[in-house]
Amino acid sequence: MINTNTLLLQNLQQIVGHEFVFYDTDTLLQYGHDETEDYSFPPNFLVKPRTTQEIAAIVKLANEYAIPLVPIGGQTGLSGGALAIHGGIGLSMERLNKILHVDENNLQVTTEPAVITQVLRDAVAEKGLFYPVDPSSMGSCFIGGNIAENSGGARAVKYGVTKDYVLNLEVVLPTGEIIWTGANTLKNSTGYNLTQLMVGSEGTLGIVTKIVLKLLPLNKYNMLLLVPFYKAEEACEAVSAIFRAGIVPSALEFMERDAIDWAVKYIEGISIVIQPEHQAHLLIEVDGNYPEILMLEAEKILEVVEQFSIDEVLFADTEEQKNAIWKMRRGVAEAVKANSIYKEEDTVVPRYELPKLLKGIKKIGAKYGFQSVCYGHAGDGNLHVNIIKGTLSDTAWQNEVPKGIKEIFELTVALKGTISGEHGIGYVQKNYLPIAMQPKQIDVLRNIKKVFDPKNILNPGKILPD
Repeated sequence: MINTNTLLLQNLQQIVGHEFVFYDTDTLLQYGHDETEDYSFPPNFLVKPRTTQEIAAIVKLANEYAIPLVPIGGQTGLSGGALAIHGGIGLSMERLNKILHVDENNLQVTTEPAVITQVLRDAVAEKGLFYPVDPSSMGSCFIGGNIAENSGGARAVKYGVTKDYVLNLEVVLPTGEIIWTGANTLKNSTGYNLTQLMVGSEGTLGIVTKIVLKLLPLNKYNMLLLVPFYKAEEACEAVSAIFRAGIVPSALEFMERDAIDWAVKYIEGISIVIQPEHQAHLLIEVDGNYPEILMLEAEKILEVVEQFSIDEVLFADTEEQKNAIWKMRRGVAEAVKANSIYKEEDTVVPRYELPKLLKGIKKIGAKYGFQSVCYGHAGDGNLHVNIIKGTLSDTAWQNEVPKGIKEIFELTVALKGTISGEHGIGYVQKNYLPIAMQPKQIDVLRNIKKVFDPKNILNPGKILPD
């Protein structure tokens, strides 16, 4: 008698071809992790389809066998969203990697989900167009993963996050049907907004196979300032002060002292000098088409930050300087990872509350004995909190640190914030969800999941608490 796994394997091979179905240990381990700590959850099979129709057939097969199916993108996630925690079929999207059409007349692009975000940004920039979403991993993350997590990035402060650019999606539902969720229009008030429901759903409601994105005209100029602060809380205070002065930067990033120190040591080719007294830096960018206006905005920003305890401001006036500063900022996460085992939390509060959040995080760290390194998109109120294992014992890491994380999330919510700004809930944060949501809200989420996925095959064990 042929066993179930053998039948499943034969069916998968029939759908996509023998060469695109994998079950060897090395491949399964390769696709069993993302960038979330050191987790490893290999699937039982790894499949690499090329078309929407192949994906639909795989979904129907997973339904027939009642086996978990986990979409896997660029594996850059930080919440464990693409981990096959229940085994099953890992569905690598990597072969759906074509930009299908750049519509220069309507400022839109239609793309497949495995196009790397930076590749798409560069492709439309060649035509004088701008896709603003720029997560730190944009050189390796997929557009489809950005949609799954509703990714943001440095320029979200002025331009918004992924959801603000998604017009329409082709989606394979968990039962195998194929739908388009909306229309290729800037306005759409036709029924429930299925497009926005899919954005940020972390691969639990459907598998995105085509994407229509809104684009903007590409600005010609930008100016970049790096402002050193003697007090980290004052750097946070300066964030809302800049906005209250009438300036909306295209980027406003916060970096604590350790974050910059580690990045400078880790990344080659950065020669920025950090004085021992500096506790934090703000990276501030303005952009537009008229240099004289940008200069006025930069001068206004200087007036604001000079009200605080700062050192000499670095005005990056060459592309080389700008690139070095951005390289440092985008390399912070990798530098932290290279320095120590860590847990990264993705808190977000109204930007005026940032000083209270930072102060509270340090107080909680002292209570539970852990060091934290903070940085993030301060202009959005989005602070990434990297909790460092360092010399902590395994017992403290496993038992005390989670108590501290819970208190950090409780503080965040008390400040009218929430527990994830752009990384998603996924696997690692799901049991903290009741801190941010009422029981009835979570019930609504569960019911939506049941409507879309009655057999609970699509990326099970994510978002919803146990």
